[in-house]
Amino acid sequence: MLTTRGIEANPDKCQAIIDMRSPQNLKEVQKLELKQRLGSPPVLSKPDPQASMVVYLCVSNEAISAVIVQENGEQRPVYFISRSLQEAETRYQLLEKVALGHHVVVRTDCPIAKVLRKPELAGRMMAWSIELSEFDITFEARGPIKSQCLADFMNELQPKGHFVSDLWTMHVDGSSNNQGCGAGIILEGPSGLILEQSLRFAFKTSNNQAEYEALLAGLRLAQEVGARRIVCWTDSKIVSEQVNDHFQVKDPNLLKYYHLFRNARNTFDEVQVKHTPRERNECADQLARLASSG
Repeated sequence: MLTTRGIEANPDKCQAIIDMRSPQNLKEVQKLELKQRLGSPPVLSKPDPQASMVVYLCVSNEAISAVIVQENGEQRPVYFISRSLQEAETRYQLLEKVALGHHVVVRTDCPIAKVLRKPELAGRMMAWSIELSEFDITFEARGPIKSQCLADFMNELQPKGHFVSDLWTMHVDGSSNNQGCGAGIILEGPSGLILEQSLRFAFKTSNNQAEYEALLAGLRLAQEVGARRIVCWTDSKIVSEQVNDHFQVKDPNLLKYYHLFRNARNTFDEVQVKHTPRERNECADQLARLASSG
């Protein structure tokens, strides 16, 4: 309702929540947090044109929501919005759902800024990155919850697919033939985010060198999106055995790649390289062949 302080919740509408009994399980604890928020509901304030607007985002399988706040010693909500996803939108990747959503600062635990710089990696992001480019937007890590709880409560609970520093999965493959050389990379985040990359090399390589190039390019991509722990699958038995120190590296050219890999691995918390049969690496193989046939 509209008051002299701004737009605020009607206390009569909140009373049923306030009168709820003490929680008995996790779901009821979440409701208690909502009860506490409704017991002292925030007032939607008039925006200050001199202050940046901070956008908090929250995404679930069924809905997206956002809260706009301004910070001047304390966080003051300015606007909020929430809507259910249409049937087709529920099948979007989590990152694509986030993109559905004065100088504006967007705080989220999703690496959307990094992927927007390479929108070709993730489905619909190309068109959306162009649409978002007309706004003065910067992206920051979410940090302390504070007003993020407002966005979370509009979605009823924190989504299972929120981005965390967890184990990422990567499939890589290299290709070298008479037409050219290239690499295919598929990087999948713990929440289901899938990035695909097809790279054509501007230089000639052997098959083993192409496999190493694919592995190194995949690690660079993983580093750019903030992955810290990775399991990497390659169908090159030689590369997987060499980087795990099961095979001695005798070729001087491959030895250079071996040391490049070790240096790249040290920038992560954990990197596992495992061998997989070619038939289980088909998608990365297709991307590599596409690049080398360019």
